Amino acid sequence: MERDERPPSGGGGGGGSAGFLEPPAALPPPPRNGFCQDELAELDPGTISVPDDRAEQRTCLICGDRATGLHYGIISCEGCKGFFKRSICNKRVYRCSRDKNCVMSRKQRNRCQYCRLLKCLQMGMNRKAIREDGMPGGRNKSIGPVQISEEEIERIMSGQEFEEEANHWSNHGDSDHSSPGNRASESNQPSPGSTLSSSRSVELNGFMAFREQYMGMSVPPHYQYIPHLFSYSSHSPLLPPQARSLDPQSYSLIHQLVSAEDLEPLGTPMLIEDGYAVTQAELFALLCRLADELLFRQIAWIKKLPFFCELSIKDYTCLLSSTWQELILLSSLTVYSKQIFGELADVTAKYSPSDEELHRFSDEGMEVIERLIYLYHKFHQLKVSNEEYACMKAINFLNQDIRGLTSASQLEQLNKRYWYICQDFTEYKYTHQPNRFPDLMMCLPEIRYIAGKMVNVPLEQLPLLFKVVLHSCKTSVGKE
Repeated sequence: MERDERPPSGGGGGGGSAGFLEPPAALPPPPRNGFCQDELAELDPGTISVPDDRAEQRTCLICGDRATGLHYGIISCEGCKGFFKRSICNKRVYRCSRDKNCVMSRKQRNRCQYCRLLKCLQMGMNRKAIREDGMPGGRNKSIGPVQISEEEIERIMSGQEFEEEANHWSNHGDSDHSSPGNRASESNQPSPGSTLSSSRSVELNGFMAFREQYMGMSVPPHYQYIPHLFSYSSHSPLLPPQARSLDPQSYSLIHQLVSAEDLEPLGTPMLIEDGYAVTQAELFALLCRLADELLFRQIAWIKKLPFFCELSIKDYTCLLSSTWQELILLSSLTVYSKQIFGELADVTAKYSPSDEELHRFSDEGMEVIERLIYLYHKFHQLKVSNEEYACMKAINFLNQDIRGLTSASQLEQLNKRYWYICQDFTEYKYTHQPNRFPDLMMCLPEIRYIAGKMVNVPLEQLPLLFKVVLHSCKTSVGKE
C-alpha cells in the first residue's frame, strides 16, 4: 500500500486508541511501488490504450462499463480484460447455475464467470494474443477480433481444449530443447531467470553447465533432464521418485538464505480488548504499522544476503523500491501467516464497515480479494517450508527486468543460481511431490500481479479488503 497519504477520516491515528496497546515508534515510510498500470500497459502488445476523451465515449462490449482500450482484439474495460487473461492463463473451467444466458453488466458481471467468459469469446476476444506464461508481452501482435466456431467455444468452456494441449506436451515434449542459459528469441521460449511461470521444458544439458558455473558442483549422474516444468504429473515416467542426497553447496547456500531471515514473531501489537469496536481509521493505522515493520525487516534482510557485496547499492535500492510490496505479501502468506490470519483477523473481525463503505467498494478491490483468497489456499495446501520461502523470496527479488538496473546480467545469474538451488532442494525433500517446485514458482507471478493491483485500490478501502480476505480464509480453514 502507498504510505505517503493521510489515513482516512473517522477517528484518530489508532496509535493512542483505548482498544490497542501502545505501538512502537513509527518507522520510515516505505518507498513507492515501481509497478503501475500505465507501465504494464506499455509492456503488453496485446492491449492498446485509447485516449481519455475517446475512451469516455466507448463502452466495454462485454459488460457495458467504460472502456479503456482495445484489449485482445475488442474494445473492453480493465476488469473484463483481466478476467479474460486470468481465465485463459489459468485454464479455468467455470459452471453456470442457470441457463448459460446470464445478463452481463457492470454490477452483475461477477455473478457468473461462465457467462462472462462465454461472452468474451463470442465477442471475439483473441486468446492467442495472450502469452502462455501470463506475463506482459504478447506473442501475437494481431489486434483484431477473431471469429471461432461454436464447437471451438464449447471445447474451451468445457476445458477439453486445455486437456488436449496438456496431453500434446506430455506426449511429444518440447522439440526445441532450449537450455535455461539461452535467452530464447521467441516469447514462448522464456528462460527461468526472466519468466517464472514458463510452461516450456528445460533440458539438463544446460543445467549441468549452470550448476558448475553458479554452484561450483557437478551434477549427480541420475539427473538427465528436467521434464516440463508445469505439465508433468506424479504419474509421469520421466522422473521416478528415488533416493538422493542434497548437494552440500545447495545446502550451504540455502542455510545462508534462511539465516538472513528474521523469523521471529511480528512485534506490532495486535491484541485488543474484548468488546471494543475498531474504527476504520484505527484498522488502517494498524495496517500501516504492520507494513512499516515488515518493510523494515526486508531492509535488514538485504544487508544479510550472501550475495550482498555482488551488487551495487543503487541496484538494491531499485530492486527494493519495485518489489517491497511483493516481499511483504509473500512473507505474510507464509512465515507470518499464523499472526496475520490469527491475531490480525481477530482485530478485523471487530471492525464493522458502514453501508457507504460497502457500496463504494471497487471492482479492482473485489479482484484482489478473489486472488488473495486463492493464493492463501494454495500456500496453505503446499505448507511452504522456511527453506522454500527463502528461495522464493530471493528469486522474486532478483528480477533483472526491472528498469534502471546497472547489473542486469549479474542479477540474471544470481536468479538462476537460486532457481536451481530451490529445485534441487524441493526434489530432494519432497521426492513424491514432483509438481511441487512448479507449483511454488507459479505463485510468484500471481504475487507480482496482486501487488501491482493493490496500488490501484483506494486507501480507504484497504480495511474492508483485509477484513473480507482474513475472515474468508480463517473461516474456510477452520472448517477443514
